[in-house]
Amino acid sequence: MTLRIAHTAQLAPAELHRVRGLLHESFDGDFADEDWEHTLGGLHALAYDGRGLAAHGAVVMRRARLRGRWLRVGYVEGVAVRRDVRRTGLGGRVMEALEGVITRAYDLGALSASDEGARLYEGRGWRAWPGPIGALGPDGPVPLPDEEGSTYVWPVPADPHTELLFDWRDGDVL
Repeated sequence: MTLRIAHTAQLAPAELHRVRGLLHESFDGDFADEDWEHTLGGLHALAYDGRGLAAHGAVVMRRARLRGRWLRVGYVEGVAVRRDVRRTGLGGRVMEALEGVITRAYDLGALSASDEGARLYEGRGWRAWPGPIGALGPDGPVPLPDEEGSTYVWPVPADPHTELLFDWRDGDVL
């Protein structure tokens, strides 16, 4: 198994096509164009085995306001492992690479976890944000109560019970 870190701009169209195919398959076809757009523009961790692309994850820059200060957030997107190699440690290796990027380049890491993915993130020290979650929409702050409990951060800042307000984006805000 080899692991490669590359910016979106360094990935050939065929490689991006393979990543999108893995994400489409891993999310059972529930990976919309907006989800794909959210995965682009940052650094990708790509794990390859003898059969090709085995796992992927990306970290893109977002902004989030916490206690009146806007933070640079490394937002994790598009984490997926090919079905035949799940539960073999590849998700952890991809996350380790992305956490290294977050540690060196961002104030905070964040992600939106599925029920299935939450176990991986919790095992690595990520924690569900216990305070309110929102986004700064075109018309001002928008509470996102449906995102509470599934928005994870790493490392957990002091006093995590305050509101975490993310920048706005099309599609799923988080």
